[in-house]
Amino acid sequence: MTLDLGGVIVATTLPFRPDDDAPAGLAVDYDAYAAHCSWLIDNGCRGVGPNGSLGEYSSLTDAERRQVVRVAREAVGDRGLVVAGVHGVGWHQARGWAEAAAEDGADGVLLLPPTLYRANREEVLTHYRKVDEVGLPIMMYNNPIDTKVDLVPDLVAELAELPNVVAIKEFSLDARRVREIRDRCDIAVIAGADDLLFEALVAGATGWFAGYPNAFPREAVRLYELLAADRVAEARTLFDEMAPVFAWDSKTEFVQAIKFSVDVTGESTGGPTRPPRGPLSEAQRAVIRRDTERALAAGASLRR
Repeated sequence: MTLDLGGVIVATTLPFRPDDDAPAGLAVDYDAYAAHCSWLIDNGCRGVGPNGSLGEYSSLTDAERRQVVRVAREAVGDRGLVVAGVHGVGWHQARGWAEAAAEDGADGVLLLPPTLYRANREEVLTHYRKVDEVGLPIMMYNNPIDTKVDLVPDLVAELAELPNVVAIKEFSLDARRVREIRDRCDIAVIAGADDLLFEALVAGATGWFAGYPNAFPREAVRLYELLAADRVAEARTLFDEMAPVFAWDSKTEFVQAIKFSVDVTGESTGGPTRPPRGPLSEAQRAVIRRDTERALAAGASLRR
């Protein structure tokens, strides 16, 4: 199984609209979500990743979660990839979401180890083996900050032997992991932490499964292209101006921050978050606005 994951694939945010009958008084705004996905592709992104943490998958009903993938697929069409998050507490839930993603036209899936449970090595292996049986390309997702399970390089190498595992989104915040994984196995290593993008791509990552390109797709694509072409000095100039806002991608309030940055740009819809995520403080909003405007100024020439 192969799937070219080079380029910028955006872990999409999900807009909501007020609705007293919906969970927490917020209904998924599917029209705004479709427009957002299309806008990302129009601005050069390789694809979209619905139902990731940024898409607040854990706060969605089952019906909403499935419809999000369908809307993404219809909005993107044949212009780009749809890599659906299929995270679950157990392999039976994750496998069910992978089967639904296959039925709904996803090109591949993004898969965390078991969530809400600190799984041991054999449980992690079983989790991925069972989802592998569905037959869609799998991008593993290493996020030990949230899952408390670290897909260390030797475990990644063992998982890479599964026939449908094609990549890993690396979010351990250890830039050495890119090289260590590449030394051990022949799968794509995809940059996962926006503020470590520079280090990851220079170390050999071949794609970016990204958060902040929800707000800055043109700038993100340009940054990726510069680094892919080894135009490091030019890339550093742009990255240095964007790094302060990118740093929010690794903070507790990353979903709220990225949504707020989308609203600051005025080009798409960010909006509120469902519980358990609450609103940003005014102090946080002020910092995010400042850093967002700095990034916008750096990329102004791309927006003319």
